Amino acid sequence: MSRYWSDVVKHLEPYVPGEQPKLANLVKLNTNENPCGPSPRVLQAIHDATSDALRLYPDPNAEQLKAAIGKFHAIDARNVFVGNGSDEVLAHVFLGLLKHAQPLLFPDITYSFYPVYCGLYQVEFETIPLAEDFSIHIDDYLKPNGGIIFPNPNAPTGRLLPIAEIERLLRSNADSVVVVDEAYVDFGGESAIPLIADYPNLLVVQTLSKARSLAGLRVGFAAGHADLIDALERVKNSFNSYPLGRLAIAGATAAFEDREYFERTCRTVIASREKLVGDLNALGFEVLPSAANFIFVRHPQRDAEKSALALRRRGIIVRHFKLPRIDQFLRITIGTDAQCETLVAALKEILSEET
Repeated sequence: MSRYWSDVVKHLEPYVPGEQPKLANLVKLNTNENPCGPSPRVLQAIHDATSDALRLYPDPNAEQLKAAIGKFHAIDARNVFVGNGSDEVLAHVFLGLLKHAQPLLFPDITYSFYPVYCGLYQVEFETIPLAEDFSIHIDDYLKPNGGIIFPNPNAPTGRLLPIAEIERLLRSNADSVVVVDEAYVDFGGESAIPLIADYPNLLVVQTLSKARSLAGLRVGFAAGHADLIDALERVKNSFNSYPLGRLAIAGATAAFEDREYFERTCRTVIASREKLVGDLNALGFEVLPSAANFIFVRHPQRDAEKSALALRRRGIIVRHFKLPRIDQFLRITIGTDAQCETLVAALKEILSEET
């Protein structure tokens, strides 16, 4: 700890991202990247945008991208905010919309960046325990609060909250913002974006890292009432007026324009997920219901950490969280069919060694 640090830095507990090892022939199933790759139209758009124009600043408002997002979701571009990945969008949300006298509410098992943002921006918060089956119960959130945020599907569990329950929460919580973090919604959920027309306190955040295979491009967005979007724009323009470069704007715009590729690759991941669930059930694993591009699993006779280490020795990495209630679970990204087959074969071998 340096004596030159600001006081806020001394007390920060930074987010720890998923491991990105540089190993040959690695089966990487730990960071929920899409196995399908981006649309060819995205790659062409990025190629076409690579020109002498890169010497010029990009459009600070990314109007082209906002228009494409608005068209895709049938909303006005004025109801869209864009940023450098959904993590940056969320950071602005925490500062601009969720810092109040009452505590922010979110699940006790959820995206681990939420408490990090609270530490960074000094937001008071209260965690709400998930139910025994790891589902979110809306009734637990019907209490005074300075805002509510949760992923849907939740992470790392993958469990989906029905859209009717989200609407019930919105009706009962009109005095603070409800943020629905939909990083994985396209793999089996229903987006809450259509509800923004009726609920001025709803903000929906999405990313292009998952369903649109653009984790390396860093683009995210929020959809909500114009008043909420204005708050985010004020924060963004007090921080960085140019969060998205020309290549990111071009590639992300093309991703929304290629609906057929998006829908086809989502179906591919869903089919792979369902096959993997069946294969793991056959090996005795308990698999939580998932509407994401990952599954959350445990085996009654096998320690999760030992299983993760055994897989690593075989060149396969998955995510293990050393946290209460979930330390016996592994989060496994849905990879290619070949990667999933390699995983299942390795688990069969590991389980046979234990018997």
